[in-house]
Amino acid sequence: MRLLLGFSLLLASATFAQKKTTTPAEKPPFDAGTVGALSFRMVGPALTSGRVADLAVHPTNKDTWYIAAASGGVWLTQNHGITFEPIFDHYGSYSIGCITLAPSNPNTVWVGSGENNNQRSVSYGDGVYKSVDGGKSFTNMGLKNSEHIGKIIVHPTNENIVWVAAYGPLWSGGGERGVYKSTDGGQTWTRTLFVSEHTGIAEIAIDPTNPDILYASAHQRRRHEYTYIGGGPESGLYKSTDGGLTWKEINSGLPKTDMGRVGLAVSPADANVVYAIVEARYEKGGVYRSNNKGESWAKQGGFSTSGNYYQEIFCDPKDVNKVFAMDTYMHHSTDGGKTFVPTGERNKHVDNHCIWIDPNNTNHWLVGCDGGLYETYTHAKEWSFFGNLPIIQFYKVVTDNASPFYNIYGGTQDNNSMGGPSATQNVSGILNTDWFITNGGDGFESATDWSNPNITYAQAQYGWLVRYDRASGEKVPIQPMPAAGEPGYRWNWDAPLIVSKHDAGTLYFAANKLFKSTNRGDDWQTISPDLTQQIDRNEIEVMGQVWTIDAVMKNASTTVYGNVVALDESPKKKGLLYVGTDDGLIQVSENDGQTWTKYQTFPGIPINTRVNMLTASLHQENVVYACFNAQRQGDFKPYLLKSSDKGKTWTNIAANLPTRGTVYCLKQDPVVENLLFVGTEFGAYFTTDGGLNWTKLAGLPTTAVYDLDIQEREVDLVAATFGRGFYVLDNYSPLRSLNKENLDKKAHLFPVKDALLYIEADPLGLEGTGFQGHNMWSAKNPSYGATFTLYLKEVPSSLKSDRQAKEKELEKDKKDVSYPSFEALKAEVLDENAQLIWIISDANGTEIRRMSSSPQKGLQRQQWNLRKASTNPVGNGGRGPLVVPGNYYLKVVMVHNGKVEELVANTAFVVKGLNNQTLLAKDQPALDAFRAKVAELNRKVSGSEKRFEELNEELAVLEKAVLNYPNTDLNLMKEIRELKLLKAQLREQLYGDEMRAKHEFETAPTFTGRLGMLEYQLAENTSGVSNTHKANFQMVEQEYAGFKEALNAYQTRVLKLHEALQKANIPYTRSRTDWKEGE
Repeated sequence: MRLLLGFSLLLASATFAQKKTTTPAEKPPFDAGTVGALSFRMVGPALTSGRVADLAVHPTNKDTWYIAAASGGVWLTQNHGITFEPIFDHYGSYSIGCITLAPSNPNTVWVGSGENNNQRSVSYGDGVYKSVDGGKSFTNMGLKNSEHIGKIIVHPTNENIVWVAAYGPLWSGGGERGVYKSTDGGQTWTRTLFVSEHTGIAEIAIDPTNPDILYASAHQRRRHEYTYIGGGPESGLYKSTDGGLTWKEINSGLPKTDMGRVGLAVSPADANVVYAIVEARYEKGGVYRSNNKGESWAKQGGFSTSGNYYQEIFCDPKDVNKVFAMDTYMHHSTDGGKTFVPTGERNKHVDNHCIWIDPNNTNHWLVGCDGGLYETYTHAKEWSFFGNLPIIQFYKVVTDNASPFYNIYGGTQDNNSMGGPSATQNVSGILNTDWFITNGGDGFESATDWSNPNITYAQAQYGWLVRYDRASGEKVPIQPMPAAGEPGYRWNWDAPLIVSKHDAGTLYFAANKLFKSTNRGDDWQTISPDLTQQIDRNEIEVMGQVWTIDAVMKNASTTVYGNVVALDESPKKKGLLYVGTDDGLIQVSENDGQTWTKYQTFPGIPINTRVNMLTASLHQENVVYACFNAQRQGDFKPYLLKSSDKGKTWTNIAANLPTRGTVYCLKQDPVVENLLFVGTEFGAYFTTDGGLNWTKLAGLPTTAVYDLDIQEREVDLVAATFGRGFYVLDNYSPLRSLNKENLDKKAHLFPVKDALLYIEADPLGLEGTGFQGHNMWSAKNPSYGATFTLYLKEVPSSLKSDRQAKEKELEKDKKDVSYPSFEALKAEVLDENAQLIWIISDANGTEIRRMSSSPQKGLQRQQWNLRKASTNPVGNGGRGPLVVPGNYYLKVVMVHNGKVEELVANTAFVVKGLNNQTLLAKDQPALDAFRAKVAELNRKVSGSEKRFEELNEELAVLEKAVLNYPNTDLNLMKEIRELKLLKAQLREQLYGDEMRAKHEFETAPTFTGRLGMLEYQLAENTSGVSNTHKANFQMVEQEYAGFKEALNAYQTRVLKLHEALQKANIPYTRSRTDWKEGE
């Protein structure tokens, strides 16, 4: 029996098109630009990295590398990996297959989008990109329907000649596949080799001595949710001798049976030698070698890898008999491919995909693998890991309720399950060492005990579940096992797991059946039958036929079809369970699994489409949301439905989500029912009207958001990206009141979240990463202090911009543009930019701080670091003292061209103490009052110090005038000499005995030194006021009084000197308030 799923999918898609509504929804009063100030913050980590698909090293500057992350874009280092920067963040793809530098001009960089592997988590691209400025900017050069690019080769002397191996779609037929050639730098393309709609070109290789000779590897393959077929009769090798214009098959000596992926490499040491690592059925695969440029092949040995994930071979630059095979564990041969030995992976991640061998030192390599990038100088004896490349691939995310900063947990592609803080108390930010592994293997869905942040759950592939104790680090395996005589369970690669919101000790976990534990996983009860369709995947047509059991890689690296992949329990009703399967079913139980209702068809959804996520409403018992994922059928549309009757009927709420981009997940705000968030193939979106309109959130690179979680206490949205780690949208609460009423106001201040007061620690000795070097990676903490979010409907425009806007309209209408008057131009010059003044007052209404910023249309955020205004002289900077916990007020005014307008009246907010100190001040008001006294004393002392410096400058000018200007009285030099001696005395009072200090003798502290020490002691201190503080304060006051008296006398005498010199009509000097041109 054959199952023609393709026809059913096509029919359902047509139904979807017919059901689209033609009545546009009312647009919200905002767009992405309005809310752009709410931006995701990258958390990372880079503790483990992620899959590197390819790399390119500059041919003459070996410290410059380009890294192609399989699902993390393109990265550049120009300092040998000390730092990396992303250079492909905002283009059309994040999935990268290959990267190539033009040999004749390395500033020309080609990127092939769409990973060139064929495994289950591979994403797709949108063609080839080109940079002509070393990666500063890229342009899409076409082949947008190729989806996967295997390789790009640029002619060695003519960079306008380019060949592309277009692998073509993995999940479907058709698309742009074959070998494409351009002779004009990618402006136009000609397909010169095409096999079929099912077969693409995995690799191309060029003869290093003759660029007219090229080799191509054709690969017939297809992957779906339920299977992988890794080869077929159309796989094989081709050769061109005319620069890729025509091709011939060169399969003489290769297996005559169906082949899979064939990796190719031409030896740089001898271009006659070509290696092929062949995947074939009936165990006919192995390493083949040609000594005549591919005209015939001889099998060297049986070593082969998986074309699903590896099957790439690299030649040593100097040794014709030495080749490297990428594999789970890298292997190499020194006898021309006859035998292979493990290369060495100690202290290095496995799953290798690419290697660069230094032609000047063939023991020096860079290797890209699933764990990121590694380097060796000793032929794999020792490895260096680059722990500053945050391209980690997370499948899922969950947060706990740890205080004061919650933890984020998730599972990664081949890099464990892990957890780490959303923020730290350290000025260093979040370091790799702040993260910890909760389970090994490929990491998948984690869960947290909402009643105890020390308990979390983590799993590896196929349901390998552990309970992790954060306090001890202990891991307890708790995966359900079949009973005696019971058939084995069908676990998904990423099995769904939840902790009941009704009871923190109750877990639900699913294979093809649903399991429940009421004692945190120690014991399990099966509470459902098989909830899947139990389709026999071996009867489904793939590429137009049902394939034999002996087909290349049949079903390999594919989860056994028919398992649960989505799971949720209603927070509103205990035991109301929703289950979604990989074969397109939604099952509902209203009695904790005793009975089930099955739903199989959904409006607009292709049948048998994977139910990627089910989210039960936090507000309505009957409401549930469903995300469907048809990507593995080659359908990239967003499928998102809502049911208001527990799954009986459904409504499409995808609305204006981009038509290219799967919806993976949905989360609902716990306070506002219609505020929803979704993660898609290309970013995260939100809606405030229940799905009628979606708006993209800012701060993410082009990346897939596989999962989202909401940390309810902090009102944070946490995103798990597949290739760029975790991101946090800190305090998204303004979205809850993003309504027409508020946005019609001229200005609106959103509720201010309580600000957390604490002293930031510096465990590395300094801010940032201290002396640890630029290679030490860290993620930023949320901005410290209070965050204010203000909306402005409009901002004042400048006279110049108004004029230019009017002129553009006239030019657009082809009307005359009058020359402005000089009065108008002068007005433009005198026009001032508007400023926002943020005014902080304490509970008594006393102003303690002002901050200024430029007004922005839409939302903007302003930070207050919980410090009062500095009392240093104006313009001299400095920090004021910390405030104490309590109630505060914010007022916002706008100042423009002398006009002051109040935008926001005094609005209360709270500063809360973290109180994590061992010795916390018992009398906070007394501490605040003493800090204020010290600040006021600093205002006086620093002001007098500044005035002393100014008087010294004036005295020096007056001395020059007496000595050099005609008709001055030289007898005034006596007074000047006495003033200089007085200056020295005052200086010693301020700065101490500099002569003793110069000769390394002890010196007594001055009053300014005591005051500086007092300020230092209080600046990062909440432990209260000591008697020593008070004693030093009294000494400063007393000594300053004497200094101020002497300073006043000094000032009086300098001013009198001014008066004496005025009779000589000398030029202008400072402090002459009665300046005249002459007597």
